[in-house]
Amino acid sequence: MARQEPRPTETQPSRDTYGRARLLPSRARSRTDTRSCAFTLIEVMVATTIFFMAMFAILGVLSAGVHAATLLRKSGPTAGMVAGFFVISNKLEEGSLTGDFEDIPDYQGYKWVSDAQEITNGLFLMNFVVVDPKGIQCSALHNVYFFKPGSGSQKMGVQAPR
Repeated sequence: MARQEPRPTETQPSRDTYGRARLLPSRARSRTDTRSCAFTLIEVMVATTIFFMAMFAILGVLSAGVHAATLLRKSGPTAGMVAGFFVISNKLEEGSLTGDFEDIPDYQGYKWVSDAQEITNGLFLMNFVVVDPKGIQCSALHNVYFFKPGSGSQKMGVQAPR
């Protein structure tokens, strides 16, 4: 009686006449099986479109960031910097003040002008203008309100006790 070898399964390799292992071919596929394993042209086009839309959006954000960084590097002082000085100062007075940025090496030659008008006890309306070394206005900030209760001339309204 001839020895029966176990029938190989898909996971178990079969042996050829020389004892070498050979993999069994997978089940024959029908045409419908082959179609379901590939992408259609429409699917590829939609995926490519989505990919390029995302890439252009990312490049747009990156470009805007680089542009903003170059503007910050090239720009001079702003009126907001002058307004910040008045925010941290303790008292305001009605009238006009001028100054420059000589203590900042990159901003030498720039000048600023501020105009303060007291509206009521401690509430000031201020305007700021920054002028570059050529005399051209490069930044302005108008109608900025500051409340400094210890400043001014006590024009009207309820007065705080001293």
